[in-house]
Amino acid sequence: MKIVIVDDNLVNVQLIEALVEQLDDCQSVSFTDPVPALAWCGANEFDLLVVDYMMPGIEGIEFIRHLRASVGHDKVPVLMVTADCAREVLHRALEAGATDFLTKPIDTIEFRARARNMLAIRQSHVAWSRRTAELAEEVRKATAEILDREKDTIMRLCRAAEFRDPETGAHILRMAHYSRLIAEQLVADPAYAARVFEAAPMHDVGKLGTPDHILLKPGKLTAEEFEIMKQHAAIGWGILKGGASPTLALAAEIAHAHHEKFDGSGYPGGLAGAAIPLSGRIVAVADVFDALTSARPYKEAWEVARAAEFMRQNSGSHFDPQCLEAFFARWEEALEVRDRFKD
Repeated sequence: MKIVIVDDNLVNVQLIEALVEQLDDCQSVSFTDPVPALAWCGANEFDLLVVDYMMPGIEGIEFIRHLRASVGHDKVPVLMVTADCAREVLHRALEAGATDFLTKPIDTIEFRARARNMLAIRQSHVAWSRRTAELAEEVRKATAEILDREKDTIMRLCRAAEFRDPETGAHILRMAHYSRLIAEQLVADPAYAARVFEAAPMHDVGKLGTPDHILLKPGKLTAEEFEIMKQHAAIGWGILKGGASPTLALAAEIAHAHHEKFDGSGYPGGLAGAAIPLSGRIVAVADVFDALTSARPYKEAWEVARAAEFMRQNSGSHFDPQCLEAFFARWEEALEVRDRFKD
């Protein structure tokens, strides 16, 4: 173990070095100038500090205070050596972070006993810290495995909906990326944008409950058929809600809200403005843009400029103006996404 000795008196340093040699598996690093000693301590790991109280430049209590403020040294034991036994000095040293004291002249037996006790405490703390780090890593790995399984489940749900829906898997990828761009532009929290990206592909999972003759109909739906089609928002909500997963909870919110319109004319709740969850307002922009610019059995793909103009014309009616402007603020990246994930 490594013991740092800081004392402006060379004789005292040599005495403490000799005492350190009597301890098992210990080596000393010594300084007679507290300024370079403090710099070395701030940049290195060690197991015990033996520091004199009265020193020029930086006295012992100030040295301890600076040490405790440096990263990673709040738990290192500190043994202060002092000829001044005034209670006020001891109190100040304790408040600064001293662990124990030795009075001059140093008693050999007392030094060895106190040093061994503090090194034993240091060993216990290091072992505890390592075990804590190991447990944290185990938790991280277990959490990552759970998240991987959750993502796998999510993608399988998306694929199940894909098999019944004329929309392609590329649509899901594009609209998820568009949604993340919008979320990143609107919200400072990167974790929220990541959750939106993971949850957005489940926006139409409720189509699992839509009859084939309606879902796969190549022509325009009748009014009655459209009412049945609209139920997929509520069905998706019913499939995804109630779980412990934050991603699935957000996916349920998106499934339920992505067909709401900013002016209140959407479905299933006829919500308007800020009453529509932000995630639903974001996905509405992403989903409609991709639907317009993608070919379907019942329509040709629109040109990008035509789709952009249509969406701007419907800002404040269909779309949240802030979400729409956030999308256009990342326009070049959106076009790259469109080119990358082709049908």
